[in-house]
Amino acid sequence: MATSTQRLLTHVLGLRTDELGFDPPWGRLDAPVTRPRTQPGHVTPASTGLAQPVPGAVAADLAAVTVAHRRLYWTVNPVHLHPAVVEHVRLGEPILRRTTGSVGTAIGQALAESALLAGRIEFFDLRAPDRAAATFVRAMQFAGDAEDQLLGAAILAHAAFVPGWAGQRDGATERVAAARAYARRGGAPALFRAWLDAVEAECLTRCGDTSAALSMLNRAQSELAGDSDEPPPLWMDWFTSVRLDAFLGNTQLAAGQIRRARQTLSDVLAQLPDADVKQRPVVAADLAAVEVAAQDVPAACDRARQALDALAEVWYATGMERIRQVRRSLRPWQEEQCVRDLDDRLYGWNTSLSALCG
Repeated sequence: MATSTQRLLTHVLGLRTDELGFDPPWGRLDAPVTRPRTQPGHVTPASTGLAQPVPGAVAADLAAVTVAHRRLYWTVNPVHLHPAVVEHVRLGEPILRRTTGSVGTAIGQALAESALLAGRIEFFDLRAPDRAAATFVRAMQFAGDAEDQLLGAAILAHAAFVPGWAGQRDGATERVAAARAYARRGGAPALFRAWLDAVEAECLTRCGDTSAALSMLNRAQSELAGDSDEPPPLWMDWFTSVRLDAFLGNTQLAAGQIRRARQTLSDVLAQLPDADVKQRPVVAADLAAVEVAAQDVPAACDRARQALDALAEVWYATGMERIRQVRRSLRPWQEEQCVRDLDDRLYGWNTSLSALCG
C-alpha cells in the first residue's frame, strides 16, 4: 500500500502503523525493523513459492462473488450472510498478495467492497461497532492496494459512523473530511457527494448539533438538484434521493420540527421501493417517534407495529434499535391497551429470538 494511504489511516483512525498490520515505511521509534512482518495466516509468495501470474479469470470470479453478496444483502438474513462475506475476503487476500497489475487492481477492488460490506453488516446489522471499525481498516487497506479513490472515500465515510454514533464529533468530522478528499480525487458524482453530506449530517445530529446537520442536508439537496447525470459506482446501492429525505426527516425530528418531520417521513415511506426492506422499519419507527413527540400514543403504537411488520421480512438491528427507543419513550403510557398490545408484538418469540441472534 502507498505510504500516503498508510499515513492517512494512522492519522484518521488513531492507530500506529504496526497496529494496523503494516511495517512503518518511515521506521519505528520503539524498535528497529530487521525483517518484514506478516500477520498470522498471511500468505506471501516468498512463504509459499507461489509466484506464478494469477489469471484474469480469477479476478472476475472473485468480483462475481462480491456482486452476488452485494445483492443478497438486501434479502438474506445478515447473520447468515456475514460469515460468507468474511470467508470470501479470507480466500481472496492471499491471491491478492501474489498479484500485480490490472488483475491485482481488480482483486483489490473486489476485496475492498466485500470488506466494506462485512463492516456495514457488523455496524448496522449486528451492532458491533468495535468489530466494524477493525474491518473498515482492512477494507481501506484493500482499497489502497487497488488505488481506488471512491472506494476509499466510501470506507472512510462509513468509518465516521463509529465515532459519530457514539457522540464523538471530532473523530466523525475528521473521517468525513478525509472521505471528501478521496472523493474529490476520485471525481465523485453528485449522488456520492450528497451521501457524504448526509453521513456528516447524521453524525452531527447524533452529536446534538441539529442546526448544522440541517444546513448540511440542504447542501446535499442542492447537490442533487444540479444538472449532473453522472451515475454513481455500481457498488453504491445504499443511497438514493429518497434516502436523503429519510436522513432529513430524522434530523427534523431531533430538531423538534414535528410537523415537518411527519410530512417528510410520510412521503419517504410512500416512495420507498418494495425492495428497500431495511429502510422501511427505520422510517416507520421514526414516524412512531414523531407521534410520541406529538403525544398521539395510539398513532405511535400503530407506526411501531408497522415497523415490526417490516422487520419480520428481513432482520435489521438498527431498525429494532429505533423501535426500542420508541418503546422507552412510551413508558408514561405503558398501562394503555395499545402499548400493551405493542409489547405483545415487541416481546414475541420471533422478535426476541431475532434480537438475541442478531
